[in-house]
Amino acid sequence: MHLCFVCVGNSCRSQMAEAIARSMGYEASSAGTHPASAVAQNALAVLKTRGIDATGLHPKGIETVDETAVDMIISMGCGVSCPTLPIKEDWNLEDPVGGPLSLYESTADEITRRLKALRDAHSSSD
Repeated sequence: MHLCFVCVGNSCRSQMAEAIARSMGYEASSAGTHPASAVAQNALAVLKTRGIDATGLHPKGIETVDETAVDMIISMGCGVSCPTLPIKEDWNLEDPVGGPLSLYESTADEITRRLKALRDAHSSSD
């Protein structure tokens, strides 16, 4: 299953979700409506402490999303408006940018929890 995570800056939540999803065996990508210039350093630090590979992570625009190659597009919940993309779920996650490292940790925990729930839901429907 290929998941695509979208938000405004594509610098934190969606990048962590992409990396965590890949570590769980999903195909994953991410994009933003107004991509930042770099991935948030605290997001990269959290991934590193969890042993999650962040190789290749970089902010990308939503115009890079090939919706025909994606099974589910998930909004991180930042009020992102993507009228051209069929968003299946909105996770409504708080943006940790500018907050303490502990907020990035709790965001990564919540992303992991939701990805496990998604995996469980799909394995029970097979």
